[in-house]
Amino acid sequence: MITEPTAADPSRASEQNANSHEGADSSGPVNHSEDESGNENRRRSARRRKRVHEGTENVQCKQSKAAPSSGKRSGGSHSRKKHVEAVTLFEVITMGRRAMQAVIDDWTEFYRKDRDSSLLDLISFFIQCCGCKGVVTAEMCHNKEDTDILSKMVEDLDEVSGLQYKKFLAFPWILTVTWPVDADGAEYPLTQSGPYGRWFHTEFCDFVSVLVAQCQHCVIFDGYLMSVVISLLTELSDSYVRAFRHTCTLAAVKLLSALVGVALNLSVSVENSQKLYEVQKAKTLRQKSPTQLGRMQKKITELQEKRAEVESMMDVLFKGVFLKRYCDVLPEIRSICVEELGLWMKLYSSTFLNDSYLKYVGWMMYDKISDVRLKCVLSLQALYGDPALLPKLDLFTSRFKERMISMTLDKDNEVAVQTLKLLLLISKTPDEVFSPEDYKSLLQCVYSSQRPLAATAGELLLSRLLNSVASASGTQDGGNDEEAKKQQTFAKLKSLLQFYQDSELHGHVVYLVDSLWDCGGALLKDWPAITSVLLQEPSSDCPGLTEAEQAVLVEVLLASVRQASEGPVLAGRSGAKKVISAREKKVLTDDCTKLTEHLVTVLPKLLSKFSHNCEIAASLLKIPQYFLPEYPETGNTQAVSTLLAEMEAVLQLRSSAAVLEASARTFLSLCGDKSSGGSTARAARDALVQSWVEKLTALLGDSLKDDCFSADDEKTGEILATLKKLRAFHNCHDLCQWKLFELLSPLLESSCTAAAPHEVLLEVLQCLCYSVLWSLGTSSETLTSRERAVAQRLQLRVFCERSLCCLSHPDASVRQQAFLGVCDVLTAHSYQLQVWDPASFGPLLYTPSPKLQRALLTFVCAHVFVGADGYSQCSASESQGMEKLEDLHRRRNLLAAYCKLIVHGVLEMGMAAEVFMYYMKYYNDFGDVIKETLCRTRQMDRIQSARTLTLCLQQLFTRLRQEQEQEQEGGGGGGGPRSNVQTLAGIKELARRFALTFGDLVKFRECVVLIHRNGTDFVFQDFSQTPETSVPPYLSYLSVLSEFSCKLLKPDKRTVFSHLQKHAAALAVDLREERWQPLACYRSSLLAAVVAADGEDAASHASSDRKGHVPGRSPTSRPRLEATKTPCSPTPAEPGVARGQRSSSFSPGHQEKTAAGSEHFATDTPVRVQNAEASVLSAGAEDEVVDIEQ
Repeated sequence: MITEPTAADPSRASEQNANSHEGADSSGPVNHSEDESGNENRRRSARRRKRVHEGTENVQCKQSKAAPSSGKRSGGSHSRKKHVEAVTLFEVITMGRRAMQAVIDDWTEFYRKDRDSSLLDLISFFIQCCGCKGVVTAEMCHNKEDTDILSKMVEDLDEVSGLQYKKFLAFPWILTVTWPVDADGAEYPLTQSGPYGRWFHTEFCDFVSVLVAQCQHCVIFDGYLMSVVISLLTELSDSYVRAFRHTCTLAAVKLLSALVGVALNLSVSVENSQKLYEVQKAKTLRQKSPTQLGRMQKKITELQEKRAEVESMMDVLFKGVFLKRYCDVLPEIRSICVEELGLWMKLYSSTFLNDSYLKYVGWMMYDKISDVRLKCVLSLQALYGDPALLPKLDLFTSRFKERMISMTLDKDNEVAVQTLKLLLLISKTPDEVFSPEDYKSLLQCVYSSQRPLAATAGELLLSRLLNSVASASGTQDGGNDEEAKKQQTFAKLKSLLQFYQDSELHGHVVYLVDSLWDCGGALLKDWPAITSVLLQEPSSDCPGLTEAEQAVLVEVLLASVRQASEGPVLAGRSGAKKVISAREKKVLTDDCTKLTEHLVTVLPKLLSKFSHNCEIAASLLKIPQYFLPEYPETGNTQAVSTLLAEMEAVLQLRSSAAVLEASARTFLSLCGDKSSGGSTARAARDALVQSWVEKLTALLGDSLKDDCFSADDEKTGEILATLKKLRAFHNCHDLCQWKLFELLSPLLESSCTAAAPHEVLLEVLQCLCYSVLWSLGTSSETLTSRERAVAQRLQLRVFCERSLCCLSHPDASVRQQAFLGVCDVLTAHSYQLQVWDPASFGPLLYTPSPKLQRALLTFVCAHVFVGADGYSQCSASESQGMEKLEDLHRRRNLLAAYCKLIVHGVLEMGMAAEVFMYYMKYYNDFGDVIKETLCRTRQMDRIQSARTLTLCLQQLFTRLRQEQEQEQEGGGGGGGPRSNVQTLAGIKELARRFALTFGDLVKFRECVVLIHRNGTDFVFQDFSQTPETSVPPYLSYLSVLSEFSCKLLKPDKRTVFSHLQKHAAALAVDLREERWQPLACYRSSLLAAVVAADGEDAASHASSDRKGHVPGRSPTSRPRLEATKTPCSPTPAEPGVARGQRSSSFSPGHQEKTAAGSEHFATDTPVRVQNAEASVLSAGAEDEVVDIEQ
């Protein structure tokens, strides 16, 4: 509580100080204390609550009339009412702005009566807003220049009481705030999460503003109130306690902002008074009133003095708070300071808008916190947006221009966007601030991956390049408005094409159009103007566009059509709206209707003009894909027929991949069921395909003689061109009715494969693959009898057998296409078996032959896992790097196709063991594919997946052993294992990675136990100990198996250890020998938890029998510590255990001793651990069948 000083009686100063110190020891927290009136409002929280109405005795209380105690506010003029609302200043911020104004008016009234008590209420309010739960005491100070008093102004920690305290001067008081030690880390109102923290911030700032606004005409100029408040906020804002520093800094800067408002009002009053004075002074001598002029002059002087006083307060706050806190360690405080500084410069530019204040904003643009940088940029936007303030910003612009340009690449997207908006404002100033190099770097942001940043850069591009060029061309000819508009459009398009060509970013037209769509949509949607420019013939007056510019303009046309049809959703660009409103959908529909009506008639002319250029023709052929399907057919049937005729003419002339793919997809769009001209398009497509099939049939009839391919170069070229067209259309359309499989399958016979060019075989393989895929995809409609199902299975088998022959073709592309075709077809067949309706006639199962399965696995190992891992890390030129990336992409596709066969159950899961071997060796290139395959196989069958992992590790270990044996037989001159054989360390690392995939120990406990049991059987099976072979040849595999021990549950470790004991009990084992170390390590990994569990049980049992439980101490704490010692660490034997009692080998007789619990594995572990092991071994020796304990 704040002890009220008695400043009126100087003789009681010493007594006052003593009482204040005594109050510091006895009083409670500020926000929890009670006064004599018995009002309990102070105990309530700062949230909105129901106001408590006090009884009439509170009104009659003498103290409440004279000086309300410790922050209570009983309305002065409202005291006549029967019920009075009594609230604290801290509570008033929960009641809204109207209640805030009323309570502050009451507080002002009481301040005039007793300013000391009221001011103490205000001090208590600021302390409570800091979230302080401590105590505030006050003592009087009569001389603020006293050196003894100033030396006591400290902030320190009292180690005896464990309290922190801050003692500071708020003349005429010396305030001492005491709070708990952990208050600095506690949450306070400004930092509370959720809506309450944001609400409190707003209400607290409103309170400061309302306080100054309500007092601006009276008490703030008394030289007492503002002096105390400024001293209080200055001292607390300099505290090392975060809550004080943050809250009081906010209050101080908001107080300064409110004073700026007061100064503005005073400036307006001074200006108005001066105008009135000048008017009065300009009157004639008879009309003048010297008395009135004197009063007006006196009023002006008073207003100026008040303004100077307010500016003095602002200067004190700025120097005392801002200059210390703008570089505070807390980013929230730095943001507050910068934000308010921008407001001061905007509102009171005569004082704050100069270079001495602007430099702080420039410095803070280098802050490492993005929110601080954002506040700087937003403040500058407000300044540069006002033309009257631009002359004062010239020096700042030149000084910090480079920094602002660099901030467009800020890692925070919002900062980059707002900075570019700021630069857009600066670019609109009359002065040429940016150089051409600056504009070049800024305009490259139109290709940014963030759409808001790209859209802002598009606005800058439109304002600086396109509009300037258009205005220049428009001033040249002012005669015909329509002709001038065409010239402006042509100049804009020309400038846009020039910008794109200068940027040298090919393939980014769609991103450029998307960047300009919001601000330059009128230009990009002017499809009649764009097409007229494309159809315009060059002349002497208008040279037109070059061929390169025409190609770019066609791409712009295509991109604008796509944008108008699908909206601003681009791959690789984020920030666009994911949900389109109803209004935006209507705009898209209207734009799509307009472009369809125009381009369906103009596009044939464009195709006729640019059919000689494959690149332009391919772009033009994509445009009909974005036509509105439900466009009116009346009047457009002839236009659609003309368009289809021009497309057929282009297809007859060009057979490039881009033209064929675009044509096939466009026909697919036009032939849809919802398309108005679908019937016309389907008839044109069927006629086109029929002509190609007839031509190909005639060519193959002449070329295939005696089951051998023989054709000259001209016929081979025609065959290849026709096959490309059929392959492109077969990829999008079902052409099974033309029986292409029967027509092309003879080309894959062994006699023809050797003679046919690899280009022809590549196209044939793709056509046959598409034919089989379409047959499988439409089987639900076509399989109506058993004969058709048998024919389909025969077709599938023929394709797989013919493709198997192509897997050994000399050309790599043919081999890869044959492999991908087989994988795709078998995957589709597996899906077909899963979705067919059992009630109807279903497909017949086709199982790939073992020869084909082995060939697929061999192909993957020979073509995927080749070379070193991580090509991207190798130093190479750019061209070589691109080639390596393409090769890596191709190999990833091959591996993914093979893994699909395993995931879909086409191949046995054990076939994946060969792939899992390369998980670590090729982790950078194929790690994600192999890991996904491992997860999918585990979802299919966890047990079988565990067997696959075991098989993978065992095969790797077997190969390593064979390699080592071959080196030993060859005299050891091999120099170590070959590069294609992994070392033992590599196998252990692979096992460790496999173990990490078992996350849920309970879910995968059966799998882990299976891995251990199979591994133990692999090591000891079919092994008989002889003097020549005393150690199992695969004993080192146990070190690999130990990587899975950490994934065993404690009961399962017992089971696995018992299983190990069954194998090892019949052998003579000496764990002290080096050759038996793998067994010792594996055994130790299993015993780590078993011994700990047994030790806990035994110690707990013994403790409960021998002595009672000691309070405050766990009865099993010490045994647990002893049992967790590492079993494999060599330690001296305990006293009383002779060395002769230790066994060094296993024998039948020794096994009996072990069963009795007296002997165990020979090792140098403590006797306590050995006894626990003996109990486990004896239990394992008695059981014949070991199951997983539940």
